[in-house]
Amino acid sequence: TTLNGLFPLFHSVKDFLASAPKDGNATYSDNSFDLMTFRDHSITHLEGDSGNKKELICNERYYVPSEITWLLKSLNFRSIDIFGAKLGAFTRKDKLSTEDYEMLVIAEK
Repeated sequence: TTLNGLFPLFHSVKDFLASAPKDGNATYSDNSFDLMTFRDHSITHLEGDSGNKKELICNERYYVPSEITWLLKSLNFRSIDIFGAKLGAFTRKDKLSTEDYEMLVIAEK
């Protein structure tokens, strides 16, 4: 799976990550999405199983379907399929849309 570059074209990544925080989930701060590079810079705050608090400085890259297809073809992959990815329920039945935060990419060499 990879981050779906279509998602931030229609949604705020900052608002999505901040929505409905629950106990045990990571929280995010200082989000900054760069539309020119499709990179999201943020700080992720989480607490490990032992109670240790951690802070991660993140730089995440989003990909649009045409870009990931080109990258895989340049590495001699063929039969490239891209699907919508729902957390914990990955399937080839979900068509990719702008509502999907992640995408499932399946390719064959």
